[in-house]
Amino acid sequence: MRPSPSQSPPSSVAARVEDCVFAVKKRVALEPRIGVVLGSGLGAFADSLDDLVRIPYRDLPHMPSSGVAGHAGNLCFGRVQRVPVVCMQGRVHLYEGHSIEKVVHGVRTMARLGVHAVLITNAAGGLEPSWAAGDLMVVTDHLNLTGTSPLVGPNDDALGPRFPDLTMAYDSELRTILHSVAGEARIALREGVYAAQLGPAYETPAEVRMLRMLGAHAVGMSTVHEVIALRHMGVRVGALSCITNLAAGFSSERLDHVEVEATARSRRAAIATLLGGWIARAGA
Repeated sequence: MRPSPSQSPPSSVAARVEDCVFAVKKRVALEPRIGVVLGSGLGAFADSLDDLVRIPYRDLPHMPSSGVAGHAGNLCFGRVQRVPVVCMQGRVHLYEGHSIEKVVHGVRTMARLGVHAVLITNAAGGLEPSWAAGDLMVVTDHLNLTGTSPLVGPNDDALGPRFPDLTMAYDSELRTILHSVAGEARIALREGVYAAQLGPAYETPAEVRMLRMLGAHAVGMSTVHEVIALRHMGVRVGALSCITNLAAGFSSERLDHVEVEATARSRRAAIATLLGGWIARAGA
């Protein structure tokens, strides 16, 4: 008998995620409570985990490897102040030619491994002329301008509901924890809306003006699909953007990915402090 449209087909998205989870559990016994996605130039944090176990994406079923500089391509397990953690050391993007399912496969795997909260980081272009490269922004909401979603197509009921509510996509308590850690460490944090575009070209000055009119404070090429996939599965989410450059029209400097990586690396210490403190508190 054929399954009804609402039932998950035999080779469903959930089944492919379970394949990946099974492969992970054969190699690591740690059961993570917290997940972290490390964006461009920010992957070094994973190397600092206690009891580190590193699994290259290429060794995991259905897990794509990134071809973008600054994305090492490892699933890293360990502890931060005794809190068990899993970190994605880099991600893949739609503009690399991957399917939307592949783009969110990593965070769906983290969710199935049992994490109850995920902090997603990214490198982003600043849309506020008064901001500067190196500023850090807590994401309060997003604009998905990529033209697609990880939930397009038949819904896999094993993952979540057909119509998930994104009113509180970015968890207010997790944001509060970030601000608390930053305040104690005297790290300045901004807040704002993150706009996601498909890429890989940087935005034109006209597009930057449009994004500002729409209410965005930063723009990038990632994050929103991961957030949607995690909220679909009931996982709480926070997000942190490193403003690595001012967007087109605000500076005479040529936009370049090398500069993006360099700026992100220059904030490693501050970001590591934020991540470590956030994990300890969110994990508690």
